[in-house]
Amino acid sequence: MNNTHHMSKKIEVCLTPALIGLYDIEESIVVVIDILRATSSITYGIDNGAEAIIPVANVEDCLNYRDSGFLLAAERNGEVVTGYDFGNSPFSYTKEKVGGKTVVLTTTNGTKALHLAQKRAYQVVVGSFLNLDSLCSYLKSEDKNVLLLCAGWKDQFNLEDTLFAGAVVNKLRQNFEHFDDSSVAAEDLYLLAKDDLRKYLHKSSHSHRLAQLNIEEDVVFCLQLNVCEAIPVLEGERLVALKK
Repeated sequence: MNNTHHMSKKIEVCLTPALIGLYDIEESIVVVIDILRATSSITYGIDNGAEAIIPVANVEDCLNYRDSGFLLAAERNGEVVTGYDFGNSPFSYTKEKVGGKTVVLTTTNGTKALHLAQKRAYQVVVGSFLNLDSLCSYLKSEDKNVLLLCAGWKDQFNLEDTLFAGAVVNKLRQNFEHFDDSSVAAEDLYLLAKDDLRKYLHKSSHSHRLAQLNIEEDVVFCLQLNVCEAIPVLEGERLVALKK
């Protein structure tokens, strides 16, 4: 009668890392979501053959890796930190640049969320629109609860991460129960926005910041569906491709 057990899997949405302490995640797969742009860039980089991506908390931590021949990537407030190879743009994570390489990455929101999840979760994986189907197939196949952790913006709620969480809830609702209200809200938001995600995101506060940073190309890229198969998974300190 394994089936009854199977159907009691739950899926929840944590709308900001500030709320992570409220969730029991010891038996959950936590999906870290930072759509603009860390988890999109990480997914794209791993899909393009990066050997590993190491998320670190501080810009200074990146420098400890300087001599190991790794690529160093640092973003703060949307911009590449001076003196680093690159930042958070998915266009920096092409096969030519990252194939076979290890990247050490620090970002404003995404790397923090990864570390918070890692402390307690059964497993931590990375999600983005780029690997939506691949991610959902994996979550469906595992007999684990799922927590979708939105990286937000400096611990505040944001629209793009919540929209993605809603897309996952929408794809998985047949396979999970025990939705929380934030899952319902995220899914409703996604259904409202899905026909034109970019247009919907013009409402977001982040969208004004991004306009000033002049990275519209990045935004459009990060909202593409299913251009990647890879699911990055945190193993120790490194994000590597999940072997399915």
